[in-house]
Amino acid sequence: MDKPISDYAIIGDCHGSALVARDGSIDWACLARFDADPLFCGLLNGDAGGRLETRPVGAFESARAYLPGTNILQTTFATASGRVRLTDFLPVGRRQGAGLHDYVTLAAPGWIVRVVEGLDGDVPLLGRYRPTHDFGRQRSRLVLHDGRIVGHKGETLFSDLPWRLEADGAACDVTMRRGDVRHLVIAANGSGLGRPSPQVIKRLFNVTGAFWSEWMAYSRYDGPAADKVERSALALKLLTYAPSGAIAAAATSSLPEIPGGTANWDYRYCWLRDGVFLLYALSVLGYSGEAHAFRRFLVRACRASHFDLQIMYGLEAETALHEEAIDGVQGWRGSVPVHRGNGAYQQTQLDVFGEVFDWAAQYHALGGRLDAEMRGMLEELAQRVVRIWREPDHGIWELRGARHHYTLGRVMAWVSLDRALHLLGHNRDFTRECAIIRDTVWREAISPDGVLKPAPDIESMDASLLLTGLVGFPCPPAVFARTVARIESELRDGDYVRRFPTDAGSPAEGAFLACSFWLVSAQLLVGRYADAKALFGSLLTRANDVGLYAEQADPDSHAFLGNFPQALTHLALVEAAVNLDLFRRDGVEALQGRPSERARRAVGATAGLGGIWAAFRRAGHVGRLTSSRASMMPSGLALL
Repeated sequence: MDKPISDYAIIGDCHGSALVARDGSIDWACLARFDADPLFCGLLNGDAGGRLETRPVGAFESARAYLPGTNILQTTFATASGRVRLTDFLPVGRRQGAGLHDYVTLAAPGWIVRVVEGLDGDVPLLGRYRPTHDFGRQRSRLVLHDGRIVGHKGETLFSDLPWRLEADGAACDVTMRRGDVRHLVIAANGSGLGRPSPQVIKRLFNVTGAFWSEWMAYSRYDGPAADKVERSALALKLLTYAPSGAIAAAATSSLPEIPGGTANWDYRYCWLRDGVFLLYALSVLGYSGEAHAFRRFLVRACRASHFDLQIMYGLEAETALHEEAIDGVQGWRGSVPVHRGNGAYQQTQLDVFGEVFDWAAQYHALGGRLDAEMRGMLEELAQRVVRIWREPDHGIWELRGARHHYTLGRVMAWVSLDRALHLLGHNRDFTRECAIIRDTVWREAISPDGVLKPAPDIESMDASLLLTGLVGFPCPPAVFARTVARIESELRDGDYVRRFPTDAGSPAEGAFLACSFWLVSAQLLVGRYADAKALFGSLLTRANDVGLYAEQADPDSHAFLGNFPQALTHLALVEAAVNLDLFRRDGVEALQGRPSERARRAVGATAGLGGIWAAFRRAGHVGRLTSSRASMMPSGLALL
């Protein structure tokens, strides 16, 4: 039986990532790029998919945690004869020559580093190394040479453990005693590299720890659930793709929405929707570099698609993400097909235009400069919205069926033109169409009992309507409050909110975790602080043991479903926490209006993208950060 999704923790370097199970097995690893061919694919293809194991031979119990303020994972095994600890990380640091506060210009070798330490007693360990290619359909052909195990595509294991080659990979047996330290380094292509010395590995550990803890020290957040917000921030930073400024929606492909079902999608790409939520989440915590990096990615993506916005792009703004069903891969708990690529990139989703405009409004409100290039891009996009908003679209959930005149799409078209007028100044066409869109929604999308409908021809509820209030759309009085109540009545199941009703006779997918956190924010917007606080507190208990969330959860068992960890879930968590803090301080009025106004209130009038460092200085962070950097951080990351 494949391990539960909640069994995994993530390690990464803002380029690629790996998933480590509770038993220490690394069952998924895409190095150098989140969307690379996985070097280990046991997550999706069982034993055939390959993995790295270093575990006690007999029975054991394990406990794990990230080192505080970092994405460095430690797992401790306790056995009848002693204890052993694994420390896992992907090395990353600021590139040599990066500016003083630049934590987006990064260097990373694309390695997995594992340090094995004997803590007490004598613990026999078993090691197994089975790299594969093509989602586990091709076994790596290994050669053992001079302390290295090299595969036929250059994948290399450096280790001071006594490895031996076997028919399906490599294995070793060793007894760890108190004070023993062993090292493993896996490089996606390290055939030409010498073995990293223990001193080099120690230095990589120090640099990586300094990078994460220093970046985390920039956070200004002191509101509810600070530890949970910190873990979400670290997960989000890990999922950013440093070379381009993109953010991967998740680290995995093809973990199912329904166990054994066919809705198994590849989420290792950049959704523009996530970008606007990322700006809000990180800027209100005190970060600006990621916003500037995503701005460059956004302009590049718009140019690449000739201003005909796609909902998602590749990590380097690729416009074609051809979807392939990979035969011969068993899938997590039999959920097939396993996919590479995502055909939804070809869908029309009107909301993406509004998200880009909301991003631009927030960027500008927090001190970012809209230069001539950005203003020209926004003008082009607004003109396109004027031309296409009357056409049906596929909707936010990427269902592969008929198009509808989705209410959220029209609301976000209104957002596009409202923000265009705010940012670009008066335009008669934009003003006229903005009013027409608003009136069309009021006329066609509000039911006789005063509740928003997902589309004029759809009566059942849809949790995406929670976003209509959060973007500041001017609903008639009480419409949004009644809509929130109807969503809870029809789609809420305990702590969880489903995206839409399950068709009769069909298996139910999990509840979408971002929707549950959106409900927290929506309850606040209609003045239900006690309800929102209680729901938020309960949702925080639904994270796994290291504070991570997947895309979905089964409301009955609380088991995770869907891809993991899911950026959108963590983004919604941060937004809900910040909104709770705003409401606590200033009441419901603090949440009203555009998200850009909410972000500015949360950040503070003098701590936008151009003023955050001044706020740090006043808050006394400068000395701590500078001394930390001087004592822990070499200039750049000289790896070898």
